Amino acid sequence: MTEFEKGPQGRRRGRGARERILGASQQLFRDQGINSTGMDQLCAAAQVSKRTAYQHFTSKDELVAEYLRRFDPDVMPGVFDRTDLTPRERLLAAFEIPASTPLCPYIGAAVELHDPQHPASQYAREYKTAIAARLTETAREAGATDPEQLGEQLALLIDGASARTRVLNRDSFPTAAAIAAVLIDNAIPASPPRQPSESFA
Repeated sequence: MTEFEKGPQGRRRGRGARERILGASQQLFRDQGINSTGMDQLCAAAQVSKRTAYQHFTSKDELVAEYLRRFDPDVMPGVFDRTDLTPRERLLAAFEIPASTPLCPYIGAAVELHDPQHPASQYAREYKTAIAARLTETAREAGATDPEQLGEQLALLIDGASARTRVLNRDSFPTAAAIAAVLIDNAIPASPPRQPSESFA
């Protein structure tokens, strides 16, 4: 259970109630799943009353959607916004995910909720669409002949590697990165060989 810092006489300090609720949801939803986590347990972990919780989130559905929004609001800026890497290197950097990383929360939420109209399922789709869009944009920068196709291929590889790593308890991202390198190199036309410069007498 999440431990929160307390001041004198056990009074909470630091983060407000909303942040404590979101912090508790991030740990509990990740560790035991969305459906297995009730609002009573969340409130106990966040040290708030249910009344307070529902003042910040009108329903558990709203809380789940906000929990997902907090994971990566800028869509992998640590990969796609890097200026020290070439576009091709940024595409490959998207696969540098530690094996200890839990199953992608967007995949986990969509699978667990079983409802495509659930606010969290809708947000998961938006996020996955945004990832493919950023991959496509980077593929276009890299000179891919069909950047949309390459972006979708790489997005599928990332999701597959995430699921396979979780199921097998074995890192699948190095294999996915090797496949990605082949796809990227096949999608980007080779530069024409440099012609020797003519010498003039």
